[in-house]
Amino acid sequence: MPEKAVILTNAEKYSRYVARLAQEWKLACTLDRPFCREEMQAFLEAGRARDEAELNRILRELRKKVMLRLICRDLSGLADMREVVVAMSNLAEVSIRHALALHDQWMREQFGVPIGEISGTPQVLHVVAMGKLGGEELNVSSDIDLIFVYPEDGDTSRSLSCQEYFTRLGRKLISSLNELTQDGFVFRVDMRLRPYGESGALVSSFSMLEDYFLTQGREWERYAWIKARAITGDRIEDLMKIVHPFVYRKYLDFGAFGSMRELHDQIRQQVRRREMSDNIKLGPGGIREVEFIAQVFQLIRGGRDSDLQVRPTLKVLDLLAGKHMLPEDAANDLKNAYVFLRNLEHRLQYLDDTQTQAIPENPDDRALVAQAMGFSDYPAFLAALDAHRMRVQFQFEEIFSEPEQESYQIWGTGEQEAKEKLAELGYDAPEEMFRLLQGIRGGSRYRHLPSASQKRVDELIPLMVKAAAIQPNPDQTLRRTLDLLEAISSRSSYLSLLKEYPHTLEQIAGLASASPWASDYLRQHPILLDELLDTRTLHSPPDWEELAKILDAKLEEAEGDTEAQMGILRDVHHSAVFQLLVKDLNGLLSLEILSDHLSHLADLILEKVLESCWQGLKGRHREQHQFAIIGYGKLGGKELGYASDLDIVFLYDDDHPNAQETYARLAQRINTWLTSSTQSGVLYETDLRLRPNGASGLLVSSIAAFRAYQMSGAWVWEHQALTRGRHVAGSARVGDEFEEIRTGVLMLERDMPSLRNEILSMRQKMLEGHPNRTDLFDIKHDPGGIVDVEFAVQFLVLAHAHDHPELAGNVGNIALLGMLGEIGLIPVEVGSNAQDAYREFRRIQHRLRLAGEAYARIERSRVEQEVNAVSRLWREVFGQGDYRE
Repeated sequence: MPEKAVILTNAEKYSRYVARLAQEWKLACTLDRPFCREEMQAFLEAGRARDEAELNRILRELRKKVMLRLICRDLSGLADMREVVVAMSNLAEVSIRHALALHDQWMREQFGVPIGEISGTPQVLHVVAMGKLGGEELNVSSDIDLIFVYPEDGDTSRSLSCQEYFTRLGRKLISSLNELTQDGFVFRVDMRLRPYGESGALVSSFSMLEDYFLTQGREWERYAWIKARAITGDRIEDLMKIVHPFVYRKYLDFGAFGSMRELHDQIRQQVRRREMSDNIKLGPGGIREVEFIAQVFQLIRGGRDSDLQVRPTLKVLDLLAGKHMLPEDAANDLKNAYVFLRNLEHRLQYLDDTQTQAIPENPDDRALVAQAMGFSDYPAFLAALDAHRMRVQFQFEEIFSEPEQESYQIWGTGEQEAKEKLAELGYDAPEEMFRLLQGIRGGSRYRHLPSASQKRVDELIPLMVKAAAIQPNPDQTLRRTLDLLEAISSRSSYLSLLKEYPHTLEQIAGLASASPWASDYLRQHPILLDELLDTRTLHSPPDWEELAKILDAKLEEAEGDTEAQMGILRDVHHSAVFQLLVKDLNGLLSLEILSDHLSHLADLILEKVLESCWQGLKGRHREQHQFAIIGYGKLGGKELGYASDLDIVFLYDDDHPNAQETYARLAQRINTWLTSSTQSGVLYETDLRLRPNGASGLLVSSIAAFRAYQMSGAWVWEHQALTRGRHVAGSARVGDEFEEIRTGVLMLERDMPSLRNEILSMRQKMLEGHPNRTDLFDIKHDPGGIVDVEFAVQFLVLAHAHDHPELAGNVGNIALLGMLGEIGLIPVEVGSNAQDAYREFRRIQHRLRLAGEAYARIERSRVEQEVNAVSRLWREVFGQGDYRE
């Protein structure tokens, strides 16, 4: 570290304020360490102020000590920008707390203790730090923006109302900080951010503040309250429960773009009017624009992502880059510019301890500022400054610039002109499309929208028409996208999203063109529109471990709030399904991989539902459950589709007397969490009929009861179901016990003719239960379809696993067909052809579901080869006579 004298001389060169400080201050200055909060507190406490005058003098002495050390350390390179803003924020906070405590003590001695009329407890003034103090990023000559609130109305023991008591206390505090005495000042105090501004009461109760937010709060005030931080008080948590819903919406609030754009326009008009373009805070590319970029994402997403409810600007920018809401290079440009501008701001203020963000006009001062910033001359400094401001301005315009509007309009023009335009764009039935558009414009839903929402719809319609027109089926695409638009038209935030990100309309049109099911899924869950903004996640493979961590964090944050946790699970599930759906429609996933992913997602959701339900279960008899969820059918076989039910069974292994009752309640709770329809929809439909004794049996079974049932009471079809059973969630030990029972049952030696007859009889019942009265071929249920493959494989597993244990593995029908051929139970060629047929049937079934078809039925001629392959397999397994004769 340079010698103290050298550091002081250097500081005096760049700060006339330091030069003016008395020599004794400089001699006593310690420079080898930051001025920490504890040192500030110790100085104030050692002063032992006995009255207001002494308090004010000691506060001002502390400021000089802090400023001197801070300026010297900063200008000599010993302190970075973070040390400067933290030290100034600590100085403000420590000064406020100390002054408030003494003034409150003196006032209580005079007027008595303020007591709440509801709680009957002493009331305390809560000082809310706003702006840069709230964000702990205060500059060296900044105002401090404060708001005063108290929990509840009441009186002191000497009949002074809480309102009057805290008004007087607040004025005392302001005077101690703000008043200019012979010793200077501590901080200039700005109270204009309080409810109703300068015309409002100096202090507000919690209920008054809440009422103001609900009835009078404006959009720009949400921006102001982002950094709000209570620095005194005993009911801070209660206060923030009032503030958070005002600042952070439960939904994605893309309307914040427009609000912030309007606020910024007002600031720019003020800058132009007052010729402040060189102002590094308010001018183009200045500090305020960096803050606006950070805060608009907080306003939009902070209600759904609590990580973003942080205050320091640099932390927000780091989060935005980490969450891929801003490109990493853009975030780095903004962070570098912010640090540069804040360092420059401090050096401008060091000159004379004045609140300024303007580049000085004096050439000598310009040269000093440039040197203090580390540049050899002013032109070099100015070039660096301009480069930073240009990068900030570029990023700001990228985010806040108004999206371009289409030059043509489809409605609001003449009928003939609109039809001609639709025909020109390539619509097959322009007259029908025109009537469709007119029907929307004349419909009650549109007419009852607020004027701002109508304006957004008017702006979006031409963009949607154009986006649909480039699809191979424009008429169908437009119908589907307009259905979505009508569904979201009452939600201004979604209209704002489409307006701010018009490129998403092309993605929506692509999805709607490819799949009515996908379009309908998006219509049911419009929050998924947000997923279209991050193409990175739409084209990269899912990271289930990372998703599990995210889900754990969100569920833990909402612990104790069942409704919130159910909403979180649904939102995460819908988001993951939608991302897979987009990948699927873009041809990035094979059907087998897609089914694996959907099954993995179901496993993850079931695990988290089980954990959450167990943690919230009252009267549980142990800390760690001994309970497992078993998947059957498509879940067990990892062949889930987008809308598949979950076939599940609940098992436990616990000899506690209350185990049956406890786990029954747990199972009911799990099923409720899965199937309940909330604002976010349903997680999964479930089928619990595969449990022992079916719908008439107990909801949960002990492992012992399950084993006994499978060995002696189960039907053959229940053993068929076991071929696709697997442990999907819960206790691994119980899962292992289930697998032991499953393989043991499958490997039992069976009477072949009896088994054959049972399976053929069940196949006949299934066919009768799914009659097909059309000329089309039902891919799943008709003879020669998917069910025939499944029954043939299941028969061979049950018939031969005793001699070939490898057949008991739950490896899927395709793998089993290959194994059966290798073992010699069926010809290899028959097995291979059946594999191909099974794959093709599943692909066709999947495409038909995406096309919105209720049944997987097509012309038989299109799958004649596959039907023949399955029929050949059937004959090899069951002989010439079968259930179809």
